[in-house]
Amino acid sequence: MQHSSSLRAAVFRALLATTALWMSGTQAQIVESPIPDDPVAIDTGSVSGKLLASGVRAYFGVPFAAPPTGDLRWREPQPRESWKGVYNADRFAPECIQILRPHNINHYFGEEATSEDCLYLNIWAPASLPQGVKAPVILWLYGGGLSIGSASMPNYGGENLAKKGVIYITAGYRVGAFGFMAHPELTATSPHHASGNYGHLDQVAALQWIQRNIERFGGDPKRVTVMGQSAGASSAFSLQASPLAKGLFQRIVGMSGGGLRAGSDPISQNEAEQSGLELQRALKVGSLTDLRNVPADRILAAQAEFQLGGTAGTVRFRPNIDAHFMPRTPREIFASGEQNDVPLLIGFTRDESGNDLRTARSIDEFNTAAKKYFGDKTDQFLKLYPVRSDAEVPSAGATAVRDGGMATSMRSWALGQVAKGKAATYVYMYSHPHSYEPGVVIADLNPATAGAYHTSEVPFFLLTQDVYNRIRRTRAWTDYDRALANKMSDALVAFASTGDPTTGDVKPPKFTVRTQEFTEFGDEIRARRFDVKRMDFFSTVNMPGAVGAGAPRTPRD
Repeated sequence: MQHSSSLRAAVFRALLATTALWMSGTQAQIVESPIPDDPVAIDTGSVSGKLLASGVRAYFGVPFAAPPTGDLRWREPQPRESWKGVYNADRFAPECIQILRPHNINHYFGEEATSEDCLYLNIWAPASLPQGVKAPVILWLYGGGLSIGSASMPNYGGENLAKKGVIYITAGYRVGAFGFMAHPELTATSPHHASGNYGHLDQVAALQWIQRNIERFGGDPKRVTVMGQSAGASSAFSLQASPLAKGLFQRIVGMSGGGLRAGSDPISQNEAEQSGLELQRALKVGSLTDLRNVPADRILAAQAEFQLGGTAGTVRFRPNIDAHFMPRTPREIFASGEQNDVPLLIGFTRDESGNDLRTARSIDEFNTAAKKYFGDKTDQFLKLYPVRSDAEVPSAGATAVRDGGMATSMRSWALGQVAKGKAATYVYMYSHPHSYEPGVVIADLNPATAGAYHTSEVPFFLLTQDVYNRIRRTRAWTDYDRALANKMSDALVAFASTGDPTTGDVKPPKFTVRTQEFTEFGDEIRARRFDVKRMDFFSTVNMPGAVGAGAPRTPRD
């Protein structure tokens, strides 16, 4: 097909361009500002980083597992071989190989090299720590629908959080077909009789590396927070459920992702294996050995066909119940109280979900959308979200989609934790729209209607607002934006330190079954409560089209 061949050619050109970019940047590894006390001795050798202008100590591109290439493609991460001499960790490693993003979308911050050799982590550590004090540690897991994402994306940088006293780490993990493809031959040859979930196993390997090594950078292995947004938050949820992650972390920050709402259980091992067989058929190869020998660009092109719903079908590579990383459904694990019982700070954004209810502008359109989504439960829905005039429809639709989308996903996670867990849970909603540069045009986002969109709280928690103007000016941040970000990041640092996000400016209520309170980070910071009747309605209804309820991800995830 002409479409297929042109798509493959585009993927191949992107791979060549980014590989050339990476190779040209690695020819002269010169550390202009070495860290005085380097090198640091870790379990595989010595590593040196660079001193940032702020005084933060940075170690970029530190290997935490062997390259998952060749025969290690589609295997669980293996130990990295030790090296002699000093490893210069002064620049980011390539992101895990994936289909690249356009240049005119909201969260584009510069071209990145890609590679299958991508199991590296980045560390931002405080300039200094008081004698005998160990810093809390945050491991960031990127979003991207488990099909794209980068550990070196500037939006996820850690310099400003490190200035507040935490050690902040980002880690690469395999995505798409390379990270989540299962296959009958993989299952049969696995020592655990399991396949798929390789991206999640990479995350476990990064946590194990932290436990072995982070003290040497001044970090506290007993105060590790797993933090992620979208697919990163869903990954954090999966790590909370997985027995393989027991004892590797002590807190979770989850932003717009989970796994306990209706319809969110992972697929079975057998179902996941069919996706691997579909890829094999699409590539016209006869065995797993042949699949491992297929060049990566051809796999990416086939994956792109799947995502576009082309002739190969609508195949998704996603986590599964694999008898190893996730031996039972998370729902069963939480119901039995066997999850990793750690404090949670989890939340969602006010305007990240959308479907026909949100776009309805008349009572007739609202009612039609209700019937489309809820069928014989339409009357029940309309009693919970009544509209008496067309003027009331936009507000009611936006509220219903928010409640039925990610709000239900995060509330379900909170309810699952407090049902059998003892550790505290805190829930938030972010509702403050960004301040945009007048007249700015963004391909995948309309500043006039975006509101508090999916991912919009990330630069406030991580203090990365300035990267939005790195390539072109898209934001005109106000004093209030800066003040809110400072308060939110302080709450994050407090949570990473103690398991409680309370600060002088932020006093979040604990989430309980009785009160169902959450903190709103908006034009003011205040406590609010879920409407339990409305939320209970959505706890048993999987509303199509709303982010967090089975909707396809977009490049901004």
